[in-house]
Amino acid sequence: MTGRREEGLPELLNVVAAVDTGSQSTRCYLFDSELKPVGSHQEALLMAHPEHGCSLAHLHGIINFDTRRWAEYDPMQIFAAVQTCMITASKKAEAAYGPLKIKALGLTNQRETSVVWHKVSGEPLCPAVDFFRRVTGLPIHNYFPAFKFKWMCENVEAVHEAVVREEACFGTLDSWLMYKLTGGPDGGIHVTDVTNASRYQLMDLKTCTWHHPYCELFNLPVSALPCIVSNAEVYGHVKGVCAPFHGVPVSGYLGDQMAALLVPGQRSQIGDVKNTYGTGAFMLLNTGRTPVFSKHGLISTIFYKLGPNSPTLYALEGSVAVAGFGFTWLSQNLGLLGGPHEVDEVASQVPDSNGVYFVPAFSGLFAPHWDDTARGVILGLTALDTSDMHLICEEIIRIKWSICSIGETCRAHIVRAMIEAICFQSREVLEAMQKDADEVHVSQLRVDGGATKCNLMMQLQADVLQIPIVRPDWQETTVLGAALAAGLGIGFWSQEDLFINHGFSTTIFEPSIPPEEADERYQCWMMSVDRTHKLSELSKPRSQRTTPASSPPGSPTPRSPRSPTPRLPPSASPVAAPGRGRPASTPPLHFAHSQGATLPSAPPYVRRHLPHQHPCAPEEVLDPIAQRLQETAAKLYQATPEKVEEVAESLDRVLPGD
Repeated sequence: MTGRREEGLPELLNVVAAVDTGSQSTRCYLFDSELKPVGSHQEALLMAHPEHGCSLAHLHGIINFDTRRWAEYDPMQIFAAVQTCMITASKKAEAAYGPLKIKALGLTNQRETSVVWHKVSGEPLCPAVDFFRRVTGLPIHNYFPAFKFKWMCENVEAVHEAVVREEACFGTLDSWLMYKLTGGPDGGIHVTDVTNASRYQLMDLKTCTWHHPYCELFNLPVSALPCIVSNAEVYGHVKGVCAPFHGVPVSGYLGDQMAALLVPGQRSQIGDVKNTYGTGAFMLLNTGRTPVFSKHGLISTIFYKLGPNSPTLYALEGSVAVAGFGFTWLSQNLGLLGGPHEVDEVASQVPDSNGVYFVPAFSGLFAPHWDDTARGVILGLTALDTSDMHLICEEIIRIKWSICSIGETCRAHIVRAMIEAICFQSREVLEAMQKDADEVHVSQLRVDGGATKCNLMMQLQADVLQIPIVRPDWQETTVLGAALAAGLGIGFWSQEDLFINHGFSTTIFEPSIPPEEADERYQCWMMSVDRTHKLSELSKPRSQRTTPASSPPGSPTPRSPRSPTPRLPPSASPVAAPGRGRPASTPPLHFAHSQGATLPSAPPYVRRHLPHQHPCAPEEVLDPIAQRLQETAAKLYQATPEKVEEVAESLDRVLPGD
């Protein structure tokens, strides 16, 4: 759709813009009437961790949220990043398509980050923290903004004074950006939409209004809270940002997970389930026009409300704290990856996690546990015992085919265990949903979010859930959903247009393992989760621990340290003949060796890494290995020449000739 051509002027391209602000970055996209992106820009957000010696407290107002423990943002830096994205995206679109007419602007955001600012000056006041069920639909947990607002009121003098003088404005990140985009202290509006308001711990889920008894409980004046609005209507107009956006109506407004529900291919009927894999993972089950209050650790929330007079739709939601953030953590904290983009490549080097289980409870466990005392664990790590000759042989075979050695944990196993952790947590949430929704049958799971680019994770998710996973091929669904809501709010699109199929293509991942194997792996995961509870006590000073340091009565007597097993000198080390010298659970390796054989008796993890027509006569296998034998043995095992000879003899036995 294009604009009218005026005499002597070029034709304008009508577009709808949307801004998506998450926990790690903010971005702006411009879409034409056919939902084609015509311009975009993304900016990273600065985060600091004051508990680790770095703080933004010197800045004029910061946003904190609880990731175990503190992380902080500067609200002004966020707003500056949003403006940069809007300006740059519009310039890119104009450079590619010519003059634009921006018809509307939509907003979507990460829903729990909280801000407090001064009603008169419009400046942030202080650190804002982002760390009962039948009315609000939420469990009692400091994850939700009401607890953060209360903390700020009680701990920050500037906030307390502003509240007393009725000069404080509370809100989540969306409210702050809406206020700034519409003029700030010069007439900026103070609103929040129903999907964000439902996270405050203060909104009556059935009436979509602030619940005054809860506001009094938290000592929060209703006058300091934003007005609650629908997801598609004109709220105000952009003021004082940049020429292409000046005067543009802001007409779409909803939380990030809900925004994705408006995108073609992601919309759902009652009983359908969608999961967004971003920094965390958020699963939503459409429950229709009636809220379902969870008895199994989930959140009852708003699905969306597409206009002031439109019906309110509800959902059950399960929040998982760590999804894509786990890949960032592996990269930045452990150095196991060069970046999240390497996850697929590294984790695909091994066929499974080799018994390693990772529970990334860095800030406790969210749904369905809501346990602040849990901490992350990695279980099942093993190391190679170099005294066993067959393992040395298998390590050299590993070098030949670039796979991990049998029995030894490598970085690929840990990366793969992180992927599996995300999938197992999603199964926990889905099972809780089915219990709350009277065992509703789920035939497939629709997914979106940046972390879904990991193909291996999508396949493992299908395996763990035993249902197909449907992924849209264009994955910026949250920002597109905000644009759709904005267009709907001004009549650029009708609801009929909104809900037709625009031909978005998808990729489907089918389960590839039997249900019994999926259940067995899931039970092992649940055993790992059981070991995470109350581990927060370990980080406390001894005087503050609630768990006694000594063993309770009746506990088994601790074993005395075991003497190390003496290592034999190289000349006395046994040689591993086939079937001997290896654990009973590890079968001997038998390789087919005729020309062009595909090694039918080799383990699957060896077969999948071999070329289809790999000549496997012993001399052809041993020759390239022998060329690296001494270098490899010396490097990995600090072996003597005698040891190298033993390895060579062992290889003759592991890979017998005719």
